[in-house]
Amino acid sequence: MPELVVTALLAPSRLTLKLLRAFMWSLVFSAALVAAAVYGCIALTHVLCRPRRGCCGRPRRTPPACLSDPTLGEHCFLTLRSSGLRLHYVSAGQGNGPLMLFLHGFPENWFSWRYQLREFQSCFHVVAVDLRGYGSSDAPRDVDCYTIDLLMADIQDVILGLGYSKCILVAHDWGALLAWNFSIYYPSLVERMAVVSAAPMSVYQDYSLRHMGQFFRSNYMFLFQLPWLPEKLLSMSDFQILKTTLTHHKRGIPHLTPNELEAFLYGFSQPGGLTGPLNYYRNLFRTFPLEPQELATPTLLLWGEKDPYFEQGLVGAISSRFVPGRLEAHILPGMGHWIPQSNPEEMHQYMWPFLQDVLD
Repeated sequence: MPELVVTALLAPSRLTLKLLRAFMWSLVFSAALVAAAVYGCIALTHVLCRPRRGCCGRPRRTPPACLSDPTLGEHCFLTLRSSGLRLHYVSAGQGNGPLMLFLHGFPENWFSWRYQLREFQSCFHVVAVDLRGYGSSDAPRDVDCYTIDLLMADIQDVILGLGYSKCILVAHDWGALLAWNFSIYYPSLVERMAVVSAAPMSVYQDYSLRHMGQFFRSNYMFLFQLPWLPEKLLSMSDFQILKTTLTHHKRGIPHLTPNELEAFLYGFSQPGGLTGPLNYYRNLFRTFPLEPQELATPTLLLWGEKDPYFEQGLVGAISSRFVPGRLEAHILPGMGHWIPQSNPEEMHQYMWPFLQDVLD
């Protein structure tokens, strides 16, 4: 068929897609402005209630002692083959078994896996990375350095750079979103997955379009689409919004100590420390609309019944995309979003049986 004819036939579809994306971005930025007004009021309230803290975050000059806990493993750096960036990671149990790679969420870092590093190092080579832009890993400033494709290439480079041909992926929140994508596009590198509190991007997209309540739960994502303002709001009153997110008596991490809280705030308090993590969100809508994708990697999915950010209905939506027999899903009663830190014992009780045949 002549190229001119093909172009003419595809023109209506291309125009429709462009109009759909333009409409989507108009909604996203409208929601971003509303979210900015709401979070601006919250940040200003924190400043007025705690005037001594001022309008900026206090830079932490010394990392808290818990980040150097020797029982968690050895601190290392890996230069990635694809990008040349250096990623920081903590490693323990090398030579004890298969690679178990941990991917953290926001606003966290490798330290969010401290309980799992201790638990599984006897039978696995456990590695918890600081993702690109976080902690001691390299943090390019450009938004285009945080596309899903580049972040998946980072995971591939870590697995191969550590000398393995496959791994067990354990992931939470943003790390879990990356793990879902990685298992689709690099299935040969993933033997098993344990995913906590996150859905694949295509599932989240389709579910949110049918359930407006999920949009309200994810309102912060719209704020993060804006340049520079989210960094300013999150740092006001010495990062009080982040402190509240992590320590709230209902929505936060129970029993998080001040020292452990500082383990997360330390990286964000460094110059430009928030920009890299927020750039993940600024790339979130660039691939809209997404096609449904079949999920086939054997996966353990753990979901908190009281997760304030994601509805339980997403679990059923995820299940509907799976090849039969490949998903083991559990909604954990009374638990929230931060299961690896708030309920590590329960998480481990599900993980050990799920991984038993790998060890056998």
